[in-house]
Amino acid sequence: MADKTLPLVYSCSGCSSAAQLANAVALKLDRDGSAEMSCIAGVGGGVAPLVKLAQSGRTILAIDGCPLACARECLARQGVTPDHHLLLNEHGVRKKMHTDYDPAEVDGLAAQAAAMLRAPG
Repeated sequence: MADKTLPLVYSCSGCSSAAQLANAVALKLDRDGSAEMSCIAGVGGGVAPLVKLAQSGRTILAIDGCPLACARECLARQGVTPDHHLLLNEHGVRKKMHTDYDPAEVDGLAAQAAAMLRAPG
């Protein structure tokens, strides 16, 4: 059963290395218990239970790999503004197509994301 006191994390998970890195950071936050990851595709697609969760009032972190900010935009389509937004390109991550992200970047970015969630509103 989900811990309803945890913040929600949504991430881009597109085809670029930056998008997949955003997804990996969100997965790490979920797996280590810092946040509960939910499905941004379902929110953007208007899937009722996932939209309801996004609109529940829990703290939300959106993680995007590039300035297109697809995770943030999916939330906006449902009238939701994330409390925190981590844009990986602002942390030196470059968007590359047809290549994998550097796994060594996950821990540091996840630590930054977790710090954002702990910071006072």
